[in-house]
Amino acid sequence: MSFDPNLLHNNGHSGFANGTSGALRETGIIEKLLTSYGFIQCTERQARLFFHCSQYSGNLQDLKVGDDVEFEVSSDRRTGKPIAVKLLKVKPEILPEERITGQEVFYLTYTPEDVDGNVQLETGDKVSFSMETNKHTGAVNAHNIVLVKKKPGRCQGVVCAMKEAFGFIERGDLVKEIFFHYSEFKGNLETLQPGDDVEFTIKERNGKEVATEVKLLPQGTVIFEDVSIEQFDGTVTKVIPKVSSKTQTDPLPGRIKVNFAISKELPFGDKDTRSKVTLLEGDHVRFNISTDRRDKLERATNIEILTDSFELTGETREMDVLSAQRNHAIRIKKLPKGTVSFHTQSEQRYFGMVEKEATGSISKSTSPAKGKEKKKEKDAEEGIIAYEEAGIRMTVPYHIKDLEGCAIPQHGDKIEFSICEVKRTGLQSAVSIKILNRNPNAKRLVGYVAALKDNFGFIETSQHDQEIFFHYSEFSGDVDELDVGDVVEYSLSKGKGNKVSAEKVAKITTVNGPSDEVFPTVYTGKVVRPLRSVDPQQAEYQGLIEITEEGTMRGEVYPFAIISLANKTDCLQKGETIKFQLCTVALTGQKLAYDATPLRRGSVDCVKDQFGFINYEVGDGKKLFFRVNEVLDGVELQPGDEVEFSVILNQRTGKCSACNVFRVSEGSRPVAAPRPDRLVHRLKSITLDDASAPKLVVLRQPKGPDNTKGFTAERKIRQAGVID
Repeated sequence: MSFDPNLLHNNGHSGFANGTSGALRETGIIEKLLTSYGFIQCTERQARLFFHCSQYSGNLQDLKVGDDVEFEVSSDRRTGKPIAVKLLKVKPEILPEERITGQEVFYLTYTPEDVDGNVQLETGDKVSFSMETNKHTGAVNAHNIVLVKKKPGRCQGVVCAMKEAFGFIERGDLVKEIFFHYSEFKGNLETLQPGDDVEFTIKERNGKEVATEVKLLPQGTVIFEDVSIEQFDGTVTKVIPKVSSKTQTDPLPGRIKVNFAISKELPFGDKDTRSKVTLLEGDHVRFNISTDRRDKLERATNIEILTDSFELTGETREMDVLSAQRNHAIRIKKLPKGTVSFHTQSEQRYFGMVEKEATGSISKSTSPAKGKEKKKEKDAEEGIIAYEEAGIRMTVPYHIKDLEGCAIPQHGDKIEFSICEVKRTGLQSAVSIKILNRNPNAKRLVGYVAALKDNFGFIETSQHDQEIFFHYSEFSGDVDELDVGDVVEYSLSKGKGNKVSAEKVAKITTVNGPSDEVFPTVYTGKVVRPLRSVDPQQAEYQGLIEITEEGTMRGEVYPFAIISLANKTDCLQKGETIKFQLCTVALTGQKLAYDATPLRRGSVDCVKDQFGFINYEVGDGKKLFFRVNEVLDGVELQPGDEVEFSVILNQRTGKCSACNVFRVSEGSRPVAAPRPDRLVHRLKSITLDDASAPKLVVLRQPKGPDNTKGFTAERKIRQAGVID
């Protein structure tokens, strides 16, 4: 029934079922209900009234907490307190609305009694329901709830595409892709890649399904298809058309006919062919059958062409390199790099003499721009080599690009070479050139590499008194194999601004060293002036060493250069103590320091993960950097250890560091500090019998596995392979 509160104070209203009472009636809500009594919360005033179950008119089993009731107010004869009598249950007003499918619009409360059937609802379930409004409180509740669709569980799939802020997952339950945003990935996004297995939850947003709560799975968890172990033979009936991927709608356009009990055609795609030979209609092939677990679709995979296909068609195979021409090739197969060659090289070696020098760039250190490279090829000119074959004088050209690291030959040089012939044109040229003897009249100079920069370096002359600039483009060979101290030969040229530089630089074996006279006496001295490569501000190239040991030679000063260093990469600093010998340069007669070795010692300041510092002044710094892998014999250095080392200069950064670090002696190791007196005194003053001292109290006596005190089983040694 629908109840109107305005009728509560109408004397003409019959509040009880039989209509015999004319007293004032009120409404309320059952707040508490026990076996024989309960309490009512009044809706029109702040009051809580007691009632006895005998005052309820109706089936007491239907009365529940929260039900709306109508009653009269009387007083208890013993206590005089107001009580509720003549109770009558009032049915709530149900709005005559249509059933609604739940959406994320607003929230409604419900109780288990409001769910139809024995159904356990979970978050995310889709339901339909009716709404009812409590006329006293105005609260709207869900009523008569029916489950429409259960919430989907966790799905699995494989990431198939990744964009800037989102991606797509190929689902493992359906042949379908689903969208996901990177904000839904639970993990390190940098580790996520196409092909990774993931699990996710499907939710509906803006009317479309999207993947949320995406998590990474172990590789190989998601399997889309099962591939047969058995192989089958068939015939290609339809090849994959050569059309753009944008216009191709069928992902498996190819067809193979296989003869089972009933002949059938299996589709295949681009990725299903194992052989690199182009498939044509009528080819005999062998393949496996793949069955998709989601829709049970079968297709041919791991397709290989059978050799009898060529016997049937009578085709032959040719090798060539792809080029733009009108004729077109079919059944193209990629061969290993270097299989096809346009040249043939003679096994015979020839001997000749250079009649004309080749010109051009031989740079191998950098990749020049296209425009520059074309210009160099245009400026390059071939050289001419004269030789005799069967008593007949012949000539053959050669090019700078064919020297392959060989020193640049000059006019009059005797050389050894092979002849290369182009198959298509028959043109010949000299390759694999090796210089046997230099022309004695040629102006070739010998020097030593003094410094190497980013794209240029400096050569110390054979007189050891100056250095010559050279660019890496003038070096014949791989610049990465060139080191400081290497012996090179070169020619001089004048460039812009009339500056002298080295050209046609080539690495050779040591020539100048053995001819210099070396004295056996070993002296001790100190560096008065370093090389210019260490201190670019000084004008003089050579460094100076002063003898410091007692004797007649004390105070004498001798120059030194790169050739003077025992370790050509060592960086001698001003004021360092060294041991050295003296030698006389054959070309100039100058006395020069030789086999100079620094006597460096310092203490390790600190050692970190892969590097450390030594207390040693170099330049403006008081600490010298070193790497742990530079420590000899794999010794683990500790702060305070005394070490010997070499100093090298990084030509690019201009900073020094230590190398060849050798531990001379161990430093003092930290000793554990003794206990403080207060702690020793406290330990001595502890009395175990003191009542206030901490005590160990056994709360439960230990028991063994057999519920006895301790273990009663005898302990004995088990023998391998013997079971008691």
